[in-house]
Amino acid sequence: MKPNHDEFEAGTTADLSLRVSVATLVRVLFEDPRDGELTLALERKATLFKAEGGPAIEVIAQPFGGAIRILDLRKLRDRIGDFHFDSEESRSEQDFRIFIRPSDWSVVREFCIQHFSRVDDSILESAPTRELAEEFADALKISLKPDQYTLKPVRTIVEDYPTPTENIHAKGYPTARVYRIFEARILDPSLSRTILMNSESYSNHNLQELALENARNGGIGRANAMLTLPLNLTRGAYLAISPQARNAPISFQDNQLDASVAAVLEGVTVPKYRKL
Repeated sequence: MKPNHDEFEAGTTADLSLRVSVATLVRVLFEDPRDGELTLALERKATLFKAEGGPAIEVIAQPFGGAIRILDLRKLRDRIGDFHFDSEESRSEQDFRIFIRPSDWSVVREFCIQHFSRVDDSILESAPTRELAEEFADALKISLKPDQYTLKPVRTIVEDYPTPTENIHAKGYPTARVYRIFEARILDPSLSRTILMNSESYSNHNLQELALENARNGGIGRANAMLTLPLNLTRGAYLAISPQARNAPISFQDNQLDASVAAVLEGVTVPKYRKL
């Protein structure tokens, strides 16, 4: 299966067969105001997609975060030559979701690692503050303020062996990945209560109905909410299964957790992720 890059950029496309996704993942933690238990907050997404039996809606929870923006395209082209974005949306946002030559993967990986080490880098926008604000606005309909949380980088991990992506713009294409992991601690108790209330107010069925309503109103068929889980119980659920099983989504407390959830948990080894 070959992607049609021509609609996104002009140029030679014959060898641009490897999709690369470079993103932030944020471990959002807060103390439950009711008992002080350290709690993990995830983004819960309902997405309408086409299936063989007709339209279907998937609900899955994943860490907050999103694609890193390439602020200076010339610097990347200087290193690897031609590349193409995976969609018009990625190109318009300059999101680091691109197709490259497979032989350039190691160069792109090292390019990311090099720029992640720089504070306020002018080439890559690696801090997740923009994505956090957008995703909290989608789920909670509030404006996240800088004084409501702290943010610190944790590590970088890579997925060297390409696996098919579930991204709606390039579903199924083999993708290698680089993730910059951060931890965000919620400081504002009122925000913690709002997150808990949101998580408890929306069932997965509610989100499916909202995604259908969004599609009927001309949207892409998506709805977002929060999911809160006790941190220790979540970590324990991953430690109770084999390392190989952590490579795939798991079911926990009647929720589907994306494989990337394991990437943000301390002390949980995932074979497909290499920590740097």
